[in-house]
Amino acid sequence: MTHSFLPWLLMASAITVIPAQAQTMTDYDLLVGTYTQGKSEGIYRYGFNEKTGQIDPTPRQVIKSENPSWLTLSKDQHLLFVVNENGPGQTDVVGKVSSFAINGKTHEVTPINQVDSKGDEPTHSSLSADERFLFVANYAVQPDPGGVLAVVPVDKHGKLSDVAQTSTHPASHVDPERQVSSHVHSAVPTPDGKYLIASDLGADKLFVFSYDGKQAKPLQPASTPSVDLPPGSGPRHLLFSNNGKHAYLTLEMAAQVAVFDYHNGVFKRTQLLDLADKSVQQRNGAGGLHSSPDGKFLYVANRGDANQLVVFSIDSATGQLKEIQRRSVEGKEPREFRFDPSGKFVLIANQKSNQIVTVRRDPKTGMLGDTVQKMDVDSPSDFKFLTKK
Repeated sequence: MTHSFLPWLLMASAITVIPAQAQTMTDYDLLVGTYTQGKSEGIYRYGFNEKTGQIDPTPRQVIKSENPSWLTLSKDQHLLFVVNENGPGQTDVVGKVSSFAINGKTHEVTPINQVDSKGDEPTHSSLSADERFLFVANYAVQPDPGGVLAVVPVDKHGKLSDVAQTSTHPASHVDPERQVSSHVHSAVPTPDGKYLIASDLGADKLFVFSYDGKQAKPLQPASTPSVDLPPGSGPRHLLFSNNGKHAYLTLEMAAQVAVFDYHNGVFKRTQLLDLADKSVQQRNGAGGLHSSPDGKFLYVANRGDANQLVVFSIDSATGQLKEIQRRSVEGKEPREFRFDPSGKFVLIANQKSNQIVTVRRDPKTGMLGDTVQKMDVDSPSDFKFLTKK
């Protein structure tokens, strides 16, 4: 977990639009979230060439927003939601969540509104399947009250209302520095939309909630309300397989990835793999994870001193993983990464080396190849592609 330590500033509504270069050559718009404690101004919209894997370095638009570290799109890509990750410990300021409208023809982004997230350091968000609620994971460094899962109502025009429901969890206290309180790191709906899964790094647990979008407070503890994880492991991000029968979880503090069979709100762990290369003495830390578009390969960021993407093949029948490659991200602290729509390129947000690194990928073998581009961007944190206009 990397934190932003500047006080929260209210979101600026100013929008800078810069004419795009070589519009006919770039096939997709790419949104890039950043941390703004340095030179970055917020969210950047770039052009991306699907044939070459190149990002046009001249942004098409700059959307000013404070620490928009995680981006969430509506299904039709007409709405954008971002968490504004503030610094720890302010008593007069909490995190924020912002919503934006995206023009379906031009992809121009304009602000709608912003609300408090009812916690410090919101680091992740997701939409319910019916898109009535935005689930926000407030990580929070401070022990009191610690991390908070927040439920934010969303109307059909993308306007956010005040938080309707919150949940906090008891910490495991295994690690005396990092687990003295709850640290909700992600909130992920199940593929059928019936449940929400909150990963709590401070509690060493997954928390399972049933979801009913017709209720003002849509979350209730499921019949199996939590999943115990190894003490001190620090769960971070959860991902479901394409068929919804398996789930993959990064354990940040243990530098591991766990594999589960999943059915109707119940998880059964079947595999636990180390990300660390045992032949090398270095600090490791599990980060983001994504499966390939075809669901045949899993990619996991190993941060710390390793700064790698670890590639696994996925057994289609069992969901089990087999390591096939380790590839340097050629930078520091890969905060997030993303496949382009073709699956032929992987874009990596190297937060602490201030670069986006684009790597070629073989869709058949899953292997990562040569570096296509390195582009300087201050503290990049997340990506979202917009479909062709």
